[in-house]
Amino acid sequence: MSARCDLLIRGGSIADGSGGEPFIGDVAILDGLILSVGAFDGVADEVIDAAGLTVTPGFVDIHTHYDGQAIWSERLSPSSSHGVTTAVIGNCGVGFAPCRKQDHDRLIRLMEGVEDIPGVVMAEGLSWDWESFPDYLDALESRPRDIDVAALLPHSPLRVFVMGERGARREPATEDDRQKMQAIAREALDAGAIGFATSRLLIHRTKAGEHIPTYQADVEELKAIAGVMRDAGTGVLQMVLDAPFSPWPDELAHLLAVAQASGRPVTFTLGTSNQGDPVWREALRICDDANARGLSISPQLLPRPIGMVCGFELSTHPFCLCPSYQPIAALPLAEQLPYLRDPAFRARLISEAPQEGHPLAMMTRNWDWIFPLSDPPNYEPPAETSIGAQARARGVGPEAVAWDLLMNDGDGDGLLYNTLGNYYDGRLDEIYELINHPGVVMGLGDGGAHYAAICDASYPTFMLTYWTRDREGPKLSVAQVVQALTARPAQTMGLQDRGRIAVGYKADVNVIDLDALILHAPHIRHDLPGGGRRLDQAATGFVATIVSGRVIRRNDQATDALPGRVVRGAQAAPVEMA
Repeated sequence: MSARCDLLIRGGSIADGSGGEPFIGDVAILDGLILSVGAFDGVADEVIDAAGLTVTPGFVDIHTHYDGQAIWSERLSPSSSHGVTTAVIGNCGVGFAPCRKQDHDRLIRLMEGVEDIPGVVMAEGLSWDWESFPDYLDALESRPRDIDVAALLPHSPLRVFVMGERGARREPATEDDRQKMQAIAREALDAGAIGFATSRLLIHRTKAGEHIPTYQADVEELKAIAGVMRDAGTGVLQMVLDAPFSPWPDELAHLLAVAQASGRPVTFTLGTSNQGDPVWREALRICDDANARGLSISPQLLPRPIGMVCGFELSTHPFCLCPSYQPIAALPLAEQLPYLRDPAFRARLISEAPQEGHPLAMMTRNWDWIFPLSDPPNYEPPAETSIGAQARARGVGPEAVAWDLLMNDGDGDGLLYNTLGNYYDGRLDEIYELINHPGVVMGLGDGGAHYAAICDASYPTFMLTYWTRDREGPKLSVAQVVQALTARPAQTMGLQDRGRIAVGYKADVNVIDLDALILHAPHIRHDLPGGGRRLDQAATGFVATIVSGRVIRRNDQATDALPGRVVRGAQAAPVEMA
C-alpha cells in the first residue's frame, strides 16, 4: 500500500535549518508534522511544485508585541507576510495580563508610551475577558489566527497587579510582594508561559513620560521571580537593559546575577551605536565568559539598523515637536496638507526649534543619520545621501532638505529613515560580525508595536534578500540565514519541536522564490481598531507559507486557513531526533 500525505512539497532546494548546505528533495507532511524528507513516492492530497524554489522551516520571531493584535486580529501581519510562523509576545516586560479591571487604563497608557500603540486602538480592540495570566492565554486560545504565539509573563503588569499604585510608582517590593509575584509566576508557567520578561531601559516610558514600573527594579525582586523558573525547570528570561545609558558591564552584572541565581537561559537586546567606542564588543566578551562558565546568555540582534520611519502621517518626524506643528499634529494627512503646502507655514516650521517631548521624538534631528526611504528600501544607505550631507552639498539648512523630502512634490507622503543605531560608521560591517558570532540570536522585529514608527517585522525578508544576495560587501549563505531565522531562535526559547525540516518536526514551512524575492518599502494602512494607522511592509516571492501543515499564504496572499495556536510552555524535540 502506497504511503499517503496531506501535502507534498516536491523537488525543492531544502535549507533545513541545521546550517548545512541545501539539498534537493521532497517534504511530505501528514497531520501537521513532517512525515518524510527526501524522495516520496506515495500519494498526496495536495502537491506544491517547488522545483527551482527554496524550502525552509517557518521563521521564529522571538521579540514581538502582538499581545493586543493577537486578541483583535486573526492575522499577525506584517510578520506572517514575511514567513514567520511562530511569534513570541510579552517582551520588554509589557503586556495586558495579569490585570484587574481598575488597571486597564494604566496598562493601556503604559503600552501607548513604551510601544507606541494608540490608546484608542487598544480601548476599542481589547475585550478584557481575562484577569489572570492563565485567563489571558485562554483568551488567546479561543481566537483563531494565522500563526502560532508563545507568551512571556510581563513584569510591569505583574508588578502593578501585586503592588497596585506602589508598583506603578516603582517602590521597592517587600518580601510579601515578592512571594505573591512568585505565586503568580508559577501559575503562569503552569498554564504555559514560556518565560518572564522585564525592562530596565531609561526611554521605556508611559504616555505621560513616567518611568515604567520595572525601571531599575531591584535585583532581589528579579531573582525571586526567576527563581520560580529554576524550581519549575522551565522558562527563559528576556531582558531589556539600560545600555547605552548605563555601561554594559554594570548592566550585564545585573543580568548575570539573575541568570546565576536562576540557572535559566537569558536573552537580552544587543545593539551598536553609530559612532564612538565599540563598547558592545566588551558586552559580547562578558557573555562569552559567562557561557563558558555554564550559563546560557543569548544577545539578541536586529540584523539591520535600529531605526524609525518618519513622516507627516506617522508618530515622529523632524518637525513633530515644533510649536507651530502641534495644532495640526493629530489631523489626518489630507487635513494637514493645506497647512503643509503654505509657504509661510513651511518657513515658520523650518526656523522653529523643537520643544521637549517623548525621547524618541527628540531623536529626529540627527541629520547625518537620517536618509530618504526609497522603494525598494535601502537599509545600508551611503553617507552622502543623508539629510545632513545633502544640505551641505546644496548650501541650505538640513530642515529645508527634510521638509522637501517629506512633502514629496506637495503630496506630503514622503518618508525618512532615521537610523538610531546598528549603523556603526555608516556601514553594516559590524552587524555582519555580530550575525556571525555563535552566541548571538536574531530577533527584535517588534511586530505589533510602534505601529506608526517602526516596521522591522520584515527583517526575515531583508536577511534573505540583502544578506545573501544584494549586498555589495561580505554576504551570508542561504543556509546560515535560514538557520538564524529558524532553529537558532526556536532553540533559544525552548521550542525544540520547530525550526527544522526533519522527520517528526512541526510542519511549519516556507516555499520561497529567492531569485524573485523583493522587499518593498513600508506603507501606511488604516486597519487597526477604530481606524488606527500602522506601517505595513509587503514582500513578493513567498510562494507558500505553511503552519501545522496548512497553507496560510499562497503567492504572497493570505488564504482562509487559520491554524495558529497558543504554544504552551517549552516544547520537546521529536523523539527520533532528540
